[in-house]
Amino acid sequence: MTGEVTVTLSLLDKQYQIACKAEEQADLISAAQYLDKQMRSIRSNGKTVGLERIAVMAAINVSYELQRHIKSEIEGPDFSANESTEETFLKLKRKVDEALYHLRQLEIG
Repeated sequence: MTGEVTVTLSLLDKQYQIACKAEEQADLISAAQYLDKQMRSIRSNGKTVGLERIAVMAAINVSYELQRHIKSEIEGPDFSANESTEETFLKLKRKVDEALYHLRQLEIG
């Protein structure tokens, strides 16, 4: 296990320093990039002004997406009534990691 690192993240051109475990750094950066993209989309819409309001709207949107994804996973064919909550969560985490990997590949290409 590695120690903590400080990561500088950019959201709407503002810098934020966040401490995290070294092995979580790539995921944190990816999550921040996704949040920044969501915030920029909301800002470009022009209906929401102010950094705080944009951040709240982005948080609500991301939470809603996550909730819908979890609900569809639980109701989908991959869910087993015998699985523990932790096993279900790990399965969802793997799928999110795969999706983020494919997204990164699209951004690189």
